[in-house]
Amino acid sequence: MTYQRLYQPKVKTGNWLEELHLKEDTMKDFLNKRERGELLSQKVDFLKQNILSPVNLSATINGELRFGDVVMLVNVGGKDREHSALSINANVDNLTKTFPPSIKMPCGVSAGKGIQACIRTAFIITSVDGSPEQSTLHYDQSFALRTTSGFAKGLYLTSDKPRFLKTAKKSGLQDVYLDETLSALSWWKISHFDPQERFESEGLPVPANEKVLVVHTMTNEGLAVLSEKLLWTAYGREYEVVAHTFLDTHRAEQDVNFWILGTSDPAGEGLLFLRHLQL
Repeated sequence: MTYQRLYQPKVKTGNWLEELHLKEDTMKDFLNKRERGELLSQKVDFLKQNILSPVNLSATINGELRFGDVVMLVNVGGKDREHSALSINANVDNLTKTFPPSIKMPCGVSAGKGIQACIRTAFIITSVDGSPEQSTLHYDQSFALRTTSGFAKGLYLTSDKPRFLKTAKKSGLQDVYLDETLSALSWWKISHFDPQERFESEGLPVPANEKVLVVHTMTNEGLAVLSEKLLWTAYGREYEVVAHTFLDTHRAEQDVNFWILGTSDPAGEGLLFLRHLQL
């Protein structure tokens, strides 16, 4: 039996009117969202345009870190991982609805493989004990790490002991995140990376662009990068960051706990710490 067309193509059949209105409403909704900048692609572009804006790191003339310095925290890397920078792990869900938009809580951190001085990777060494601006930071002296103001909102790098509903997403270890409140949970200190030099270095100025340990003051756990725990972020695949001290068989910290607080070259020749990473 051959098929016979009962209607010409121009004849409207079925729920054609409802389908037409639905298509028109969908198009109107799309155009309205695009006009307001609410499309997902527009939000992603806006986020990256702002959070990846370049930032000028501080230039240390005598090689010592000071309160108020803008630095990058760069993990030195190892056999199974690349160098990585402590980074704000914000996605489109972390954008406020205020104008202009900025980052809102909760917001995590990660270790990005792109070594770029920008809003996402810049942190300000902030006093918590009344030390004046531009005074020298010393080993074992408590301080806070604050993001830049404006889009990054001046948030503090914070950590707390693991709890049932508050642990690192992948590893279950002590979580590290950003918080808008400065408290004892936001206090960190610098220790010498070599245990044999640790006692002698106590109270000495902390050098910039040198390998050190960044330790959470309250829990005494070291800031660490986990190469085997990968996070899928809006910026690509990155490492999970936790507060946990990893020791080798000699009871010395492993390279996952080694960081460089990087600054720029006073002579204008780029980032000083890049030379140390290439050694």
